Amino acid sequence: MTGETVTVTIDRIAAGGDGVGRADGLVVFVPRTAPGDRVRVVLHRERRLARGRVIHVEQAGPDRVEPACPHYEADACGGCQLQHLSIDAQRRAKSGMIRDAFQRIARREVAEPEVRHAGAPWHYRAKLTLALRRGDGGWRAGLRRFDNPDAVFAMRECHITDERVLDAWRAVLAQGAFLPDAAELRGSVRLLDRGASLVVEGAVAWPEPQALLDAVPQLSAIWWTPEGGRRRLVATRGDAARHGASFTQVNPAVAALMRTHVLDVARAHAPQRVVDAYAGIGDTAEPLARDGARVVAIELDREAAQVAAARLPHGSRAVAAPVEQALPDALPADLVLLNPPRTGVDERVTRILENARPRTIIYVSCDPATLARDVGRLRSYQVRSLVAFDMFPQTAHVETVCELVLEAA
Repeated sequence: MTGETVTVTIDRIAAGGDGVGRADGLVVFVPRTAPGDRVRVVLHRERRLARGRVIHVEQAGPDRVEPACPHYEADACGGCQLQHLSIDAQRRAKSGMIRDAFQRIARREVAEPEVRHAGAPWHYRAKLTLALRRGDGGWRAGLRRFDNPDAVFAMRECHITDERVLDAWRAVLAQGAFLPDAAELRGSVRLLDRGASLVVEGAVAWPEPQALLDAVPQLSAIWWTPEGGRRRLVATRGDAARHGASFTQVNPAVAALMRTHVLDVARAHAPQRVVDAYAGIGDTAEPLARDGARVVAIELDREAAQVAAARLPHGSRAVAAPVEQALPDALPADLVLLNPPRTGVDERVTRILENARPRTIIYVSCDPATLARDVGRLRSYQVRSLVAFDMFPQTAHVETVCELVLEAA
C-alpha cells in the first residue's frame, strides 16, 4: 500500500499532533489534519500502521482554521503542530491525549482532564531556540521542517514567541560576525528580568564572546557550550543574569497558574515532611518550607540546587544529585513532588516510592506517555485528580499535574 493514494476521514488527534483515521482497516497518521477532515493522502506503510501525506483537503472538519503564521504551511515549520485547529479544539485534543495515554499505557480509566490556560495563545514564549547554518551570505537561523528534520528554513517571524525575544534574535544575527566560527550552531534566546540571555551550543573556540554582548544591547548575558564541553557563562553585564540561562519559565502566565495549583494540592494534605524531586531552583520547595514543612529539594543541576539551597529556611535542605540516588536518604516523607524532564522518572524512583509508600505523590509531567508509564508502575496509588495546563498553545505539548494517593488512604 506504500505510495498508494487514498481518502481518509480523520477521527481524532493523536499524541504528537497527527490526525488519525483508517484506510481499509489500517490506522493512518496524517500530520496537519483536523477531526472531521476528509483528506486525500499518499500512504507510506510502517509495519501495522501507515503515515499519510496530505495532497488535498476534500472537506474541512468543523475545527479547522487558517494558520496565522506563514511559516506553518509555506515552510512546513515543525515548531507548531496544531495551528490549523481552533484553540478550543487544541485543548480538547490535549485532554484526549492524556486520557488515551492513561488508558493505553497505564491501564487506568480516567476522565478527560480539564485543560487550564492563562494569557493569550500567541506571543507567549519567553524563549526561542533556533538552528544556525553558515552560508556564503552569513548565518541562516530558523526552525526545522516537520517533514524533514535535517532541513532548516530561514525564520522571519514566530507567532508564538514574545516580540522582545524576536528582537533580540534579529540583533544577534545582525552581529553574526561575532558568533564563533563553525559550520553550524544552536542558539537560545530567553527573556530575563532585565534583558535577555543567549546560549550558544557548538564550535570548539570562541575568542571574543564579549564583543557580541557589547554589540547587542538587548542581551545581558551569554552562555556557551563548546563541542564536548560544559555550559559556562562567557559574557555578562554585571551579575543580574547569573541564573538566567536555564531557570526562567517559557510561559510565565501558565507556569504561575500551574505552580499555584500544585501548591494548593500539596497544602491540602498538610504535609510535615516533603521531598521535592527535580526541584529546579526551589519555586515549589521554598513556599512549602515557609509553611513549616521540612523539605528536601533534589536537583541534578548543581547551580540550580545552590539557588534552591539559598532560598530554603533552616530545617530544609537542597541536594545536588540524581533523584534515583538521593531519594532513599531523603525519605520517609508525607508528600513527594515529582517534576521530571520529558523522559519521565527512572524506574528506580518508582520502585523506591512503592517501597517507601509516602501518603501522597504529586507528579508534574510534560509528556502524557511517560506520565502514564510511571503511574502504571505505582500500583499502590490511585489517581485522585488530574489537571492539564496549556503551557504551549499551537503545539501538541501539554503539562499535566497528577495527584496520587495510597489506595488505603
